[in-house]
Amino acid sequence: MPTDLTVRLEDRPGTLAGACEALGGAGINIERCCAYPAGGAGQVHVLVEDADGARRALGDAGYDVVADRGVLVAELEDRPGAAGEALRRIAATGANLELVYLATRTRLVVSADDLEKAREAL
Repeated sequence: MPTDLTVRLEDRPGTLAGACEALGGAGINIERCCAYPAGGAGQVHVLVEDADGARRALGDAGYDVVADRGVLVAELEDRPGAAGEALRRIAATGANLELVYLATRTRLVVSADDLEKAREAL
């Protein structure tokens, strides 16, 4: 079952890369992820199939998994309005969303304090 893990990170360069490297080194594929600063720390949500293996790999590397949850992964058409339509159908059931993230066509979406340096790196 796909699981979203919430991992607390120090808010400094390299911690997200280290967490992703820990997962990759353990053979854990990151299906999707979303990272952001929160309350003086960083947080990353990673979607994985092997939640137990991911917890072990992150813990062994010194990362703190603070929450996990089973999630639904729905394939959407890559077109304007598709996400809104799907989310409206969920809202109509009375279910309240706790977490949503997406990026189409396997795109990496990045924001940085120096966007030009990040752009040059990629």
